[in-house]
Amino acid sequence: MKNLLVTGGCGFIGTNFIRYLLLSSDFKVRIINVDSFTYAGNLANLKDIAEEYGDRYVFIKEDICEKDAMDRVFKEYEIDGLCHFAAESHVDRSIIGPDSFIKTNINGTFNLLELARLHQDKLVLFHHVSTDEVFGSLGKTGFFKEETPYDPSSPYSASKAASDHLVRAYSRTYGLPVTISNCSNNYGPFQFPEKLIPLMILNAFEKKPLPVYGDGQNIRDWLYVEDHCKAIWTIMNNGKPGETYNVGGLCERTNIDIVELICQIVDEIAPIPEKKSHKDLITFVDDRPGHDRRYAIDCSKIKRELGWEPEESFEKGIKKTIKWYIDNKEWVEDIKSGEYKRWIQEHYQKSL
Repeated sequence: MKNLLVTGGCGFIGTNFIRYLLLSSDFKVRIINVDSFTYAGNLANLKDIAEEYGDRYVFIKEDICEKDAMDRVFKEYEIDGLCHFAAESHVDRSIIGPDSFIKTNINGTFNLLELARLHQDKLVLFHHVSTDEVFGSLGKTGFFKEETPYDPSSPYSASKAASDHLVRAYSRTYGLPVTISNCSNNYGPFQFPEKLIPLMILNAFEKKPLPVYGDGQNIRDWLYVEDHCKAIWTIMNNGKPGETYNVGGLCERTNIDIVELICQIVDEIAPIPEKKSHKDLITFVDDRPGHDRRYAIDCSKIKRELGWEPEESFEKGIKKTIKWYIDNKEWVEDIKSGEYKRWIQEHYQKSL
Protein backbone atom coordinates (compact mmCIF):
# COMPACT_ATOMS: atom_id res chain seq x y z
CA MET A 1 0.00 0.00 0.00
CA LYS A 2 1.43 3.36 -1.09
CA ASN A 3 -1.53 5.75 -1.33
CA LEU A 4 -4.15 5.41 1.40
CA LEU A 5 -7.50 7.12 0.89
CA VAL A 6 -9.09 8.08 4.22
CA THR A 7 -12.70 9.21 3.92
CA GLY A 8 -14.08 11.48 6.62
CA GLY A 9 -10.60 12.22 7.89
CA CYS A 10 -11.63 15.55 9.43
CA GLY A 11 -14.16 13.92 11.73
CA PHE A 12 -13.50 12.63 15.23
CA ILE A 13 -12.12 9.14 14.64
CA GLY A 14 -10.72 9.93 11.19
CA THR A 15 -8.71 12.83 12.62
CA ASN A 16 -7.27 10.67 15.37
CA PHE A 17 -6.48 7.89 12.88
CA ILE A 18 -4.54 10.20 10.55
CA ARG A 19 -2.67 11.74 13.47
CA TYR A 20 -1.84 8.29 14.83
CA LEU A 21 -0.46 7.10 11.49
CA LEU A 22 1.60 10.17 10.62
CA LEU A 23 2.98 10.59 14.12
CA SER A 24 4.07 6.94 14.09
CA SER A 25 7.68 6.59 12.98
CA ASP A 26 7.13 3.36 11.04
CA PHE A 27 4.35 4.70 8.80
CA LYS A 28 5.54 5.63 5.29
CA VAL A 29 2.35 5.64 3.22
CA ARG A 30 0.89 8.82 1.70
CA ILE A 31 -2.57 9.75 3.05
CA ILE A 32 -5.23 11.31 0.84
CA ASN A 33 -7.91 12.69 3.15
CA VAL A 34 -11.33 13.28 1.53
CA ASP A 35 -13.94 15.08 3.61
CA SER A 36 -17.04 17.01 2.54
CA PHE A 37 -17.13 19.13 5.73
CA THR A 38 -20.55 18.41 7.10
CA TYR A 39 -21.14 20.12 10.46
CA ALA A 40 -18.87 17.69 12.39
CA GLY A 41 -15.83 17.94 10.09
CA ASN A 42 -13.14 20.43 11.03
CA LEU A 43 -10.07 21.22 8.92
CA ALA A 44 -8.39 22.76 11.97
CA ASN A 45 -8.13 19.25 13.46
CA LEU A 46 -5.24 18.55 11.10
CA LYS A 47 -3.72 21.98 10.55
CA ASP A 48 -0.40 21.03 12.15
CA ILE A 49 -0.33 17.74 10.21
CA ALA A 50 -0.81 19.55 6.90
CA GLU A 51 2.04 21.91 7.75
CA GLU A 52 4.48 19.23 8.91
CA TYR A 53 3.67 16.35 6.55
CA GLY A 54 2.83 18.17 3.32
CA ASP A 55 4.58 15.61 1.15
CA ARG A 56 2.76 12.69 2.76
CA TYR A 57 -0.62 14.27 3.48
CA VAL A 58 -3.11 15.56 0.91
CA PHE A 59 -6.50 17.05 1.75
CA ILE A 60 -9.35 17.13 -0.78
CA LYS A 61 -12.74 18.69 -0.07
CA GLU A 62 -15.18 16.35 -1.78
CA ASP A 63 -18.35 14.37 -1.17
CA ILE A 64 -18.09 10.57 -1.38
CA CYS A 65 -21.53 10.60 -3.03
CA GLU A 66 -20.06 12.39 -6.08
CA LYS A 67 -18.89 9.40 -8.08
CA ASP A 68 -17.15 11.25 -10.93
CA ALA A 69 -15.19 13.45 -8.55
CA MET A 70 -14.16 10.47 -6.45
CA ASP A 71 -13.13 8.59 -9.59
CA ARG A 72 -10.72 11.44 -10.38
CA VAL A 73 -9.27 11.08 -6.87
CA PHE A 74 -8.73 7.34 -7.39
CA LYS A 75 -6.98 7.96 -10.71
CA GLU A 76 -4.92 11.04 -9.88
CA TYR A 77 -3.57 9.69 -6.59
CA GLU A 78 -3.34 6.03 -7.66
CA ILE A 79 -5.32 4.88 -4.64
CA ASP A 80 -4.41 1.36 -3.57
CA GLY A 81 -5.81 1.36 -0.03
CA LEU A 82 -8.94 2.78 1.56
CA CYS A 83 -10.08 3.32 5.14
CA HIS A 84 -13.72 4.39 5.14
CA PHE A 85 -14.81 6.53 8.09
CA ALA A 86 -17.10 9.00 6.32
CA ALA A 87 -20.58 8.72 7.78
CA GLU A 88 -23.40 10.59 9.41
CA SER A 89 -23.18 9.22 12.92
CA HIS A 90 -25.42 10.92 15.48
CA VAL A 91 -28.48 8.86 16.41
CA ASP A 92 -30.58 11.84 17.50
CA ARG A 93 -30.05 13.56 14.16
CA SER A 94 -30.97 10.38 12.29
CA ILE A 95 -34.31 10.27 14.09
CA ILE A 96 -35.13 13.86 13.17
CA GLY A 97 -33.72 13.81 9.62
CA PRO A 98 -32.81 10.33 8.30
CA ASP A 99 -32.39 11.28 4.63
CA SER A 100 -28.76 12.45 4.93
CA PHE A 101 -27.89 9.18 6.69
CA ILE A 102 -29.29 7.15 3.82
CA LYS A 103 -27.44 9.27 1.29
CA THR A 104 -24.00 9.28 2.93
CA ASN A 105 -23.90 5.97 4.76
CA ILE A 106 -25.51 3.80 2.09
CA ASN A 107 -25.17 5.58 -1.26
CA GLY A 108 -21.75 7.00 -0.41
CA THR A 109 -20.44 3.58 0.59
CA PHE A 110 -21.90 2.09 -2.60
CA ASN A 111 -20.05 4.69 -4.69
CA LEU A 112 -16.75 3.89 -3.00
CA LEU A 113 -17.25 0.16 -3.46
CA GLU A 114 -18.02 0.63 -7.16
CA LEU A 115 -14.87 2.71 -7.62
CA ALA A 116 -12.81 0.21 -5.66
CA ARG A 117 -14.16 -2.52 -7.96
CA LEU A 118 -13.33 -0.50 -11.07
CA HIS A 119 -9.78 0.06 -9.79
CA GLN A 120 -9.45 -3.39 -8.28
CA ASP A 121 -6.23 -4.14 -10.16
CA LYS A 122 -4.46 -1.63 -7.88
CA LEU A 123 -6.44 -2.15 -4.68
CA VAL A 124 -4.71 -3.79 -1.71
CA LEU A 125 -7.50 -3.30 0.84
CA PHE A 126 -10.85 -1.60 1.47
CA HIS A 127 -11.38 -1.27 5.22
CA HIS A 128 -14.87 -0.31 6.38
CA VAL A 129 -15.33 1.22 9.84
CA SER A 130 -18.69 0.40 11.41
CA THR A 131 -20.42 0.34 14.77
CA ASP A 132 -21.78 -2.06 17.36
CA GLU A 133 -25.16 -0.32 17.04
CA VAL A 134 -25.96 -2.52 14.03
CA PHE A 135 -26.55 -5.40 16.47
CA GLY A 136 -29.39 -3.69 18.33
CA SER A 137 -29.79 -4.00 22.08
CA LEU A 138 -28.61 -6.57 24.61
CA GLY A 139 -30.30 -7.73 27.80
CA LYS A 140 -28.52 -7.74 31.15
CA THR A 141 -26.12 -10.48 30.00
CA GLY A 142 -24.33 -11.52 26.84
CA PHE A 143 -22.04 -9.83 24.32
CA PHE A 144 -22.07 -8.86 20.67
CA LYS A 145 -19.98 -11.32 18.65
CA GLU A 146 -18.99 -11.11 15.01
CA GLU A 147 -21.74 -13.66 14.27
CA THR A 148 -24.50 -11.78 16.16
CA PRO A 149 -27.49 -11.16 13.84
CA TYR A 150 -28.08 -7.54 12.89
CA ASP A 151 -31.05 -5.83 14.55
CA PRO A 152 -30.67 -2.04 14.15
CA SER A 153 -32.97 0.26 16.11
CA SER A 154 -32.44 3.71 14.56
CA PRO A 155 -32.12 5.13 11.04
CA TYR A 156 -28.42 5.64 11.81
CA SER A 157 -27.75 2.04 12.81
CA ALA A 158 -29.92 0.75 9.95
CA SER A 159 -27.90 2.77 7.44
CA LYS A 160 -24.63 1.43 8.87
CA ALA A 161 -26.00 -2.12 8.79
CA ALA A 162 -26.87 -1.65 5.12
CA SER A 163 -23.37 -0.38 4.34
CA ASP A 164 -21.83 -3.37 6.16
CA HIS A 165 -23.91 -5.73 4.02
CA LEU A 166 -22.83 -3.94 0.84
CA VAL A 167 -19.17 -4.27 1.76
CA ARG A 168 -19.55 -8.00 2.43
CA ALA A 169 -21.50 -8.46 -0.80
CA TYR A 170 -18.73 -6.81 -2.85
CA SER A 171 -16.21 -9.10 -1.20
CA ARG A 172 -18.20 -12.23 -2.00
CA THR A 173 -19.46 -11.23 -5.43
CA TYR A 174 -16.47 -9.39 -6.88
CA GLY A 175 -13.63 -10.70 -4.75
CA LEU A 176 -12.91 -7.20 -3.42
CA PRO A 177 -10.28 -7.34 -0.64
CA VAL A 178 -12.20 -5.97 2.35
CA THR A 179 -12.12 -5.98 6.13
CA ILE A 180 -14.78 -4.62 8.49
CA SER A 181 -14.53 -3.45 12.09
CA ASN A 182 -17.51 -2.91 14.40
CA CYS A 183 -16.48 -0.80 17.37
CA SER A 184 -18.01 0.27 20.66
CA ASN A 185 -18.49 3.89 21.80
CA ASN A 186 -15.38 5.99 21.30
CA TYR A 187 -14.25 8.97 23.38
CA GLY A 188 -11.20 11.22 23.39
CA PRO A 189 -9.77 14.37 21.74
CA PHE A 190 -11.55 16.14 18.86
CA GLN A 191 -14.97 14.57 19.49
CA PHE A 192 -17.85 16.77 18.36
CA PRO A 193 -19.66 18.17 21.43
CA GLU A 194 -23.09 16.69 20.67
CA LYS A 195 -21.88 13.29 21.97
CA LEU A 196 -22.39 12.32 25.60
CA ILE A 197 -18.89 12.71 27.04
CA PRO A 198 -17.80 16.03 25.46
CA LEU A 199 -21.28 17.50 25.98
CA MET A 200 -21.15 16.70 29.70
CA ILE A 201 -17.58 17.98 30.04
CA LEU A 202 -18.32 21.32 28.41
CA ASN A 203 -21.68 21.83 30.10
CA ALA A 204 -20.20 21.01 33.49
CA PHE A 205 -17.46 23.62 33.16
CA GLU A 206 -20.04 26.18 32.02
CA LYS A 207 -22.42 25.26 34.87
CA LYS A 208 -25.14 24.34 32.38
CA PRO A 209 -27.69 21.51 32.79
CA LEU A 210 -26.36 18.01 32.13
CA PRO A 211 -29.17 16.32 30.14
CA VAL A 212 -29.35 12.55 30.69
CA TYR A 213 -31.82 10.45 28.72
CA GLY A 214 -34.43 8.38 30.58
CA ASP A 215 -33.22 6.90 33.86
CA GLY A 216 -29.55 7.04 32.88
CA GLN A 217 -29.16 3.28 33.14
CA ASN A 218 -28.39 2.67 29.45
CA ILE A 219 -25.07 0.82 29.23
CA ARG A 220 -22.31 1.30 26.67
CA ASP A 221 -18.86 -0.20 26.22
CA TRP A 222 -16.34 2.66 26.08
CA LEU A 223 -13.16 2.68 23.99
CA TYR A 224 -10.45 5.35 24.00
CA VAL A 225 -10.11 6.60 20.43
CA GLU A 226 -6.36 5.96 20.10
CA ASP A 227 -6.91 2.32 21.04
CA HIS A 228 -9.49 2.15 18.25
CA CYS A 229 -7.02 3.66 15.76
CA LYS A 230 -4.42 1.07 16.72
CA ALA A 231 -7.00 -1.68 16.24
CA ILE A 232 -7.93 -0.45 12.76
CA TRP A 233 -4.32 -0.28 11.64
CA THR A 234 -3.69 -3.73 13.09
CA ILE A 235 -6.62 -5.11 11.10
CA MET A 236 -5.51 -3.35 7.92
CA ASN A 237 -2.02 -4.81 8.20
CA ASN A 238 -2.71 -8.27 9.60
CA GLY A 239 -6.43 -8.99 9.25
CA LYS A 240 -7.75 -11.66 6.91
CA PRO A 241 -9.57 -10.32 3.81
CA GLY A 242 -13.31 -10.85 4.02
CA GLU A 243 -13.29 -10.97 7.82
CA THR A 244 -15.06 -8.81 10.41
CA TYR A 245 -13.47 -7.87 13.74
CA ASN A 246 -15.28 -6.50 16.80
CA VAL A 247 -13.35 -3.79 18.62
CA GLY A 248 -14.34 -3.03 22.21
CA GLY A 249 -12.98 -1.33 25.30
CA LEU A 250 -13.93 -4.03 27.83
CA CYS A 251 -15.44 -1.14 29.76
CA GLU A 252 -19.18 -1.24 30.40
CA ARG A 253 -20.58 1.84 32.11
CA THR A 254 -24.08 3.25 32.58
CA ASN A 255 -24.64 6.74 31.20
CA ILE A 256 -25.34 8.11 34.66
CA ASP A 257 -22.10 6.59 36.00
CA ILE A 258 -20.19 8.34 33.19
CA VAL A 259 -21.82 11.69 33.93
CA GLU A 260 -21.25 11.40 37.69
CA LEU A 261 -17.57 10.52 37.17
CA ILE A 262 -17.13 13.57 34.93
CA CYS A 263 -18.81 15.70 37.61
CA GLN A 264 -16.49 14.30 40.26
CA ILE A 265 -13.38 15.14 38.21
CA VAL A 266 -14.66 18.62 37.31
CA ASP A 267 -15.46 19.20 41.00
CA GLU A 268 -11.75 18.75 41.71
CA ILE A 269 -10.63 21.02 38.86
CA ALA A 270 -13.22 23.79 39.14
CA PRO A 271 -15.06 23.49 42.48
CA ILE A 272 -18.47 25.09 42.91
CA PRO A 273 -18.73 27.43 45.95
CA GLU A 274 -20.60 26.35 49.08
CA LYS A 275 -19.42 22.75 48.70
CA LYS A 276 -21.95 21.99 45.99
CA SER A 277 -21.26 19.44 43.26
CA HIS A 278 -21.64 19.54 39.49
CA LYS A 279 -23.88 16.51 40.02
CA ASP A 280 -26.57 19.02 41.00
CA LEU A 281 -26.65 20.03 37.31
CA ILE A 282 -27.81 16.57 36.19
CA THR A 283 -31.24 16.81 34.55
CA PHE A 284 -33.11 13.71 33.41
CA VAL A 285 -34.92 14.28 30.11
CA ASP A 286 -37.37 12.24 28.05
CA ASP A 287 -35.74 9.15 26.55
CA ARG A 288 -35.17 9.13 22.82
CA PRO A 289 -37.22 6.74 20.63
CA GLY A 290 -35.71 3.28 20.15
CA HIS A 291 -32.94 3.91 22.70
CA ASP A 292 -30.97 0.64 22.97
CA ARG A 293 -30.55 -0.45 26.58
CA ARG A 294 -27.15 -2.13 26.57
CA TYR A 295 -24.17 -2.67 24.27
CA ALA A 296 -21.25 -4.93 25.13
CA ILE A 297 -18.55 -6.17 22.77
CA ASP A 298 -16.80 -9.52 22.71
CA CYS A 299 -13.45 -8.58 21.17
CA SER A 300 -11.75 -11.91 21.80
CA LYS A 301 -11.33 -12.59 18.07
CA ILE A 302 -9.08 -9.59 17.38
CA LYS A 303 -7.06 -10.37 20.52
CA ARG A 304 -6.72 -14.05 19.67
CA GLU A 305 -5.96 -13.67 15.96
CA LEU A 306 -4.21 -10.29 15.74
CA GLY A 307 -2.91 -9.66 19.26
CA TRP A 308 -4.78 -6.38 19.83
CA GLU A 309 -6.41 -5.40 23.09
CA PRO A 310 -7.29 -1.99 24.60
CA GLU A 311 -4.49 -0.33 26.54
CA GLU A 312 -6.10 2.77 28.08
CA SER A 313 -8.14 2.40 31.26
CA PHE A 314 -11.35 4.42 31.36
CA GLU A 315 -10.29 6.28 34.48
CA LYS A 316 -7.07 7.54 32.85
CA GLY A 317 -8.67 8.02 29.45
CA ILE A 318 -11.49 10.22 30.75
CA LYS A 319 -9.02 12.42 32.66
CA LYS A 320 -6.90 12.82 29.51
CA THR A 321 -10.04 13.70 27.57
CA ILE A 322 -11.19 16.32 30.08
CA LYS A 323 -7.70 17.85 30.07
CA TRP A 324 -7.73 18.00 26.27
CA TYR A 325 -10.96 20.01 26.25
CA ILE A 326 -9.56 22.34 28.90
CA ASP A 327 -6.35 22.86 26.93
CA ASN A 328 -8.14 23.43 23.60
CA LYS A 329 -10.64 26.16 24.41
CA GLU A 330 -10.14 27.87 21.05
CA TRP A 331 -11.13 24.67 19.21
CA VAL A 332 -14.16 24.30 21.48
CA GLU A 333 -15.32 27.88 20.98
CA ASP A 334 -14.94 27.60 17.22
CA ILE A 335 -17.04 24.43 17.16
CA LYS A 336 -19.72 25.83 19.45
CA SER A 337 -20.13 29.04 17.46
CA GLY A 338 -21.79 27.33 14.50
CA GLU A 339 -24.01 24.40 13.68
CA TYR A 340 -23.52 22.72 17.05
CA LYS A 341 -24.89 25.72 18.91
CA ARG A 342 -27.99 25.81 16.72
CA TRP A 343 -28.51 22.06 17.18
CA ILE A 344 -28.29 22.30 20.98
CA GLN A 345 -30.71 25.22 21.06
CA GLU A 346 -33.23 23.50 18.82
CA HIS A 347 -33.01 20.01 20.30
CA TYR A 348 -31.73 19.65 23.85
CA GLN A 349 -33.23 22.84 25.20
CA LYS A 350 -36.70 21.55 24.29
CA SER A 351 -36.14 18.69 26.75
CA LEU A 352 -34.91 20.79 29.66
